[in-house]
Amino acid sequence: MTWLRSLKETARAGLTVERRRLQPLPALRAAAGLALVVLAGAAIGGPAMAASSAFGAFQAGIATFQRSWRPRPTLALASGLTLAVSTFLGYLCGGHPAWFLALLALWTFLSGLAWTAGPSVGVIASSNVAIMLVTVTLPTSVADAAVHAAVIAGGGVVQAALVVLFPVRRWGPQRDALADALAAVADYARRLRRDPYAPFDPAPLMTARNAAAVTWRQARRRPGELHGLRGLAERIRPVLASLADPVVGVAREGPGRDRVRELLDAAGAVLDAAARAVRRGERLEVPPGALAALRTPDTPSVLERAPARRAAARLAALLDEVVAAAAPGGRRPGPEALRARPGLLRLVPGAVRDIAAEVRRPDSPYLRHAVRVTVVTSTGYLLGTALPFGHGYWAPLAAVMSMRPDFGQTYARAVARFAGTLVGVALATGVGRLADPGAYASAGLAVGAAFAVYLLLPSGQAPVQVFISAYVVFLLGMAGEEWTQTVPERVVLTLLGGALAMLSYALFPAWETPRLRARLADWAAAAGRYGAEVLERFARPDRPPTGAVRQALLDLRAARAAWRDALDRAAHEPVRHRGPSPAVTEAAQAAVGRFTRAAMVLEAHLPDRTAAPSAGAAALAEALRRAAERCPADVRERRPPCWDEVRAAFDAAEASDDPVVRAGAREMVRALEELGEALAAERGDALGAGGS
Repeated sequence: MTWLRSLKETARAGLTVERRRLQPLPALRAAAGLALVVLAGAAIGGPAMAASSAFGAFQAGIATFQRSWRPRPTLALASGLTLAVSTFLGYLCGGHPAWFLALLALWTFLSGLAWTAGPSVGVIASSNVAIMLVTVTLPTSVADAAVHAAVIAGGGVVQAALVVLFPVRRWGPQRDALADALAAVADYARRLRRDPYAPFDPAPLMTARNAAAVTWRQARRRPGELHGLRGLAERIRPVLASLADPVVGVAREGPGRDRVRELLDAAGAVLDAAARAVRRGERLEVPPGALAALRTPDTPSVLERAPARRAAARLAALLDEVVAAAAPGGRRPGPEALRARPGLLRLVPGAVRDIAAEVRRPDSPYLRHAVRVTVVTSTGYLLGTALPFGHGYWAPLAAVMSMRPDFGQTYARAVARFAGTLVGVALATGVGRLADPGAYASAGLAVGAAFAVYLLLPSGQAPVQVFISAYVVFLLGMAGEEWTQTVPERVVLTLLGGALAMLSYALFPAWETPRLRARLADWAAAAGRYGAEVLERFARPDRPPTGAVRQALLDLRAARAAWRDALDRAAHEPVRHRGPSPAVTEAAQAAVGRFTRAAMVLEAHLPDRTAAPSAGAAALAEALRRAAERCPADVRERRPPCWDEVRAAFDAAEASDDPVVRAGAREMVRALEELGEALAAERGDALGAGGS
């Protein structure tokens, strides 16, 4: 992709306004908390104190809207306390430019590394740096700075207290995540009616799994219907694929296929009803026709093959469990059944170890981002101070709030921030000149702008930046700054900060495109390990379950998610082809997906411990495991992987008396051969290009 096209695409992404469901009640609660803090700050220390405290309450309110499964009060407290510490330290160094620049560089570097712990932590850390640049200019003494830091922390406490005292839709994010997972499996069942090889995106199941992890304190209050359904959805998905599969299940046409379509339609109806009940916290109402279709007595006689009959019976039993588990206040989990999430303080040692590991990796994208954002913020601060506008912190503030660890988000946010700043500053300045509001009227306008920010957070960066800019202008107007002073300096310095952020990525990039081949190699290897673990269970059914199949599946999903994320990030990068071509990418994706589906169908028919071992499955599993170990190096070096050992093991096991293993293994081998052909075509194209 050329630079011109890349800039056009990222600008369009930054200015896009998404149509999302808004949350007026949480936005009103956060704005009310901000208003309380502003009034208290004004009563304690006047307009300057009110402005300082408002920044803390505003940022704590933003933290409660972050995509995180942690309790909202915890996020608000963490944001308020960390911002108070950074502001106080910033003021202590504020009188000494060299010391303040050193602190700014250190704080920015750590905020860049904080993205290692996740987007929510990264956003809060970056916001702390940005707000520190503004708030350190407000106090006049060390004691005054300590009071300012205390009221900033108090803003976080107020926002946390309001979340506890006025909860809005308890467990709402967790309900939505579980309902989305159930709805995704329901949609999969309906798509299988038309296409027995329909793909499935496991992202909703992964999100629901993350949402299901709770602290021990949360576990005592979690509704019963939020426990158990995710595991059932996980078990239903391979059963649906097995039932629809024309190789293992029934033929593509005929009475058996018609009955399978009825069962899939009924499964979709039951899962959709469960999703609605979970999302709304209501009683489950299942369409009577769906339950009748699942319990039709002649189903075993209509389905010709034993694997299809077994899948139909298992599907009906699992859906009965869904109906029982989706009842509000239903079953409660025991301590051994919980996915425990450690408390926030217990995460600190692990986060420190992860950051230390990233610092030791020269190719770490987070380390590169930390260095990049530190250089840009320090340069922006020096340039903003040297320019004759005053308030030079606007440039580094715009830069640190725009920059993200990947190219697309950085450029999109820089464009959205500049466009939003133009509109927001013009809007706020126009209101200020026409109405000439006093301190308290400016405070009211700032609270109104903050409410708009909270309300529009799901809609995209452009509308949010409009009201953030207006909020800052109103707040500084409350502190006594002239309206006309904010217009040229804010616009010009915001443009400077955004330009520095964009230029830094062009000069010191961390492109994802060259890493695509490694992501593909990891995904293919994870798929091979998953298939090997499934076959191992057929080879040794008497072995006690160790969770190896489940862990291999989770590793496979993580590798697939990393591949998809890398593919999305690379889509807008202005990089000449140093990754696989689009044709190779599509063919390789299809091959790995076909292999994964074959292994998933086999997983739906895992034998019990009394079953006889499947002939040849052990040799095939071992051959597949060894091939998966060699695969990453082959793909990274552009060598087509060699599957001869796997093919030989399959040929030796061709006489297996288990039709499910035989059919599944055949599909696996075909998928591996398709992957090898796709990568061989890429190597041929590369050699041809080199020869020409």
